[in-house]
Amino acid sequence: MTKIVLADNLEYLKTLPDGYVSLIYIDPPFNTQKIQKRNLVKATLSESGLVGFGGNKYAREIVGEYGSYNDTFDNYILFIKERIVEAHRILKPNGSIYLHIDYREAHYVKIMMDEIFGRDNFINEIIWSYEWGAKSKTKWSSKHDTILF
Repeated sequence: MTKIVLADNLEYLKTLPDGYVSLIYIDPPFNTQKIQKRNLVKATLSESGLVGFGGNKYAREIVGEYGSYNDTFDNYILFIKERIVEAHRILKPNGSIYLHIDYREAHYVKIMMDEIFGRDNFINEIIWSYEWGAKSKTKWSSKHDTILF
C-alpha cells in the first residue's frame, strides 16, 4: 500500500499498529531558530545560472510561496524523542529507520536514538554533502547534513 499523509506525524504515528512498517525516513525541522519559508521556484534552461540536472545551467525564478513555519523549539530533544519512540514502536523488528538532521542537533539526537533503539543497532552515519548555500566570511560554512541509520 502506498499512502501519503499530510498531518502532524506524532498524532498520525499514534494511530498505527505496533510493528507496522519496514522502513521509516524522517526529515524533521532542524531547530534553526529562524522562520523557515518554502518558495515555489521555476527553473528554466539558461546560458548562465546554477549548474543542475544533466550538467545544464538553470536560471531560478521565485514564483510564489507555499508555506512557512517557526523552526524554534524550547525543548527540541523532547519534540524529536516523542516521535522517535512512536517510530520505534511501529517499526518491524527487522526494519530500518533513517533520520535526516543537521549539525545543530545531530550529536544529541544520535545519543537519544541509541537510548531508544540500543547502541548496537546503530548502523552508520550517512553524510549528505552539498555545494549550495552561502559561503561565510566569518565562520566555517555548513556544507553537509547527517542521516542517522
